[in-house]
Amino acid sequence: MQTALLQLKHLVSGIHPLSDADWQKFATHWKPFTAKRKELLTAMGEKERHLYFVMDGVQRVYYFDEQNREATLVFTYCPSFGGVLDSLLLQTPSKYFYETLTPSVFLRAPVSELQILMQSRPAIETLIRQGTAHALSGLLTRLVELQCYSAEERFMELLKRSPHILQLVPHKYLANYLGMDATNFSKFINRIKI
Repeated sequence: MQTALLQLKHLVSGIHPLSDADWQKFATHWKPFTAKRKELLTAMGEKERHLYFVMDGVQRVYYFDEQNREATLVFTYCPSFGGVLDSLLLQTPSKYFYETLTPSVFLRAPVSELQILMQSRPAIETLIRQGTAHALSGLLTRLVELQCYSAEERFMELLKRSPHILQLVPHKYLANYLGMDATNFSKFINRIKI
């Protein structure tokens, strides 16, 4: 548990360093949690109840509709925060699913406890706000890529941003994330020197 908290503290310090007193308050709310492969952590229609800190494994946030259309929106893996962010912050029913793609190990903190901390500790509120701003910035960049870039350009940007992801995430999910079919994705992998 101590090693996990040190990893969490390192991530937090990169977003918004906390005083020792704020860190102690923040750290007490995180508990270990494990999940099996393909385990649903948050279902569509549920409110997100936890903020996750990923220590091991790979997860994804995805959308799935009544016409069997699926869109992989976000991957999470060590060391990052996870969960359905809009549901977590707004405490509204999720429009998305959060599932594990591999067996996963986390620390997680209840949203209800984090909300109280955010109200009583301005530095923790700033940490959560800045973390959310970073996540939003990444999503906006991804929207530009999806709307303006060719399939090959999207593939190349993914490799620039996260070259290790090809070893972490099954290719069918990466293809979906990039908005292309698995056949085209395989052609890029075989053609482009990685």
